[in-house]
Amino acid sequence: MKLNGLMLGMLACALSSLAAASYAAPEQVNIGYQKANIFALLKYRGTLDAAFKKEGIAVRWVEFPAGPQMLEGLNVGSIDLAATGDAPPAFAQAAKADLVYLGHSPANPKTEAIVVPSSSAIHSVKDLKGKRVALNKGSDVNYLLIAALEAAGLTYKDITPVYLPPADARAAFQKGAVDAWVIWDPYLAEVEASTGARQVRNAEGLIPHYTFYLASRKFADSEPETAKKVLDELSNLSRWANEHQDEAAAILAQSTGLDKAIWRTTLTRLPYGAERMSDSVFSQQQTLADTFTRVKLLPVKVEVRAATWSADKK
Repeated sequence: MKLNGLMLGMLACALSSLAAASYAAPEQVNIGYQKANIFALLKYRGTLDAAFKKEGIAVRWVEFPAGPQMLEGLNVGSIDLAATGDAPPAFAQAAKADLVYLGHSPANPKTEAIVVPSSSAIHSVKDLKGKRVALNKGSDVNYLLIAALEAAGLTYKDITPVYLPPADARAAFQKGAVDAWVIWDPYLAEVEASTGARQVRNAEGLIPHYTFYLASRKFADSEPETAKKVLDELSNLSRWANEHQDEAAAILAQSTGLDKAIWRTTLTRLPYGAERMSDSVFSQQQTLADTFTRVKLLPVKVEVRAATWSADKK
């Protein structure tokens, strides 16, 4: 039987109505956050909670100390959504975590750097040869360090990595137990302000450095409209934060316990935003994953596009 234009239009409307009727918002959305990331800002502003409350959706906020632990929570189902830097998702994929990339922030290469004490004789990346360098293993700054060394004609084997979380690395840096520290904001802004630490190299011209918005595949595929609404709220929040840096700094100072001035410095080099994934960003993320595999920090090759959200395949 042939369908004329009117009948096709009626059928399309009926299917659209059926799809809308079949979507049932979840009763609760579980979001992982760190004290210093964009989800913390979203939590303390309360705009997402208010928007979802109108739809009968509760938001449960779960704090994590770092990205790898957060993505483990995503993998085991204790949270539905998370935001991390660019390295943790690659390591999570290598560990077979079933996650998807919902979107990403603008590139922010000024927010991470290799720093040395103000009196250090180290003035270039080449000077790091044979030195002890503190960093968080498998983190975004681990990628920065590899890229910086290779750009300077060195390899990862030319330095002695000292793997420490930020708090321990900060203490080791201050007492001279390490020669350099690779760190991200706001810790970068704090050590510059309080000790006069000097940047040897940041990520500009080396790597883009993104924040990625991630979800468990189960959640993203079963609740696509809810996931899209979270991205919309992140986009709205980003516009507000970029235009009201002083107010955003006050909120993040409360969240982290760091001085508001530290956050004002951080926000001058941290553009917020929320964009859907593109081929270009997937390619950049694949380069990151391949780099970690090449230097044997990842045990297997990771196919980053395997974590494409089904909503982006249509």
